[in-house]
Amino acid sequence: MQSTLTSETRMVLENVRWETFVELSEQRRGSVPRMTFDEGVLELMSPRRQHENIGSLIGRLVETYTEVLNIEIQTVASTTFKRKDLQKAFEADESYYIEHAEQIRPKEEVDLTIDPPPDLVIEVEITSSAIQKLKLFAAMGVPEVWRHDGEHLEMFVLEDRSYVPIETSHALPGLTVDLINSLVEQRFSLGETAIMRKFRKSLSQR
Repeated sequence: MQSTLTSETRMVLENVRWETFVELSEQRRGSVPRMTFDEGVLELMSPRRQHENIGSLIGRLVETYTEVLNIEIQTVASTTFKRKDLQKAFEADESYYIEHAEQIRPKEEVDLTIDPPPDLVIEVEITSSAIQKLKLFAAMGVPEVWRHDGEHLEMFVLEDRSYVPIETSHALPGLTVDLINSLVEQRFSLGETAIMRKFRKSLSQR
């Protein structure tokens, strides 16, 4: 099954063995297509300009915020996070260790059987995924997820094995849904550097 729109291209394969998924992910050049695996279902997603622009812009806002407020983070971007025991894996648009940054920093590879998942995952999903991503993230214990549908951002925090919406980030207190949405919406009228300058200036005036 394949669907094509200007923002993303998705292909879904069923009855895929775990070993096949691992081999495909390791044989790729770069991180495209991005892969999500959930108990035999493999989704391949190739992002296009709008998708990449939104994801990278939100990532830059996170990185600017943590720099100005002197919050240490470890960026792991679209690293492949996988759990063979759960038969689940994902590659986010952006992901960060914040609370566990110091723990992860010296490691060349992350092993989710012994290491924590990213503290924050950012997912742009303009077209509907065949895989229920929030259920997958919850099963893998991701504490906080931000999702953007091409128009609006939503923030979720994990409570009792499921996600509940929040208005202010728990991982990065002070960053709100409204603030991120207002900045991302300006991408049509301002350049990214101008948005970051404006954001940095507002933070310095707090």
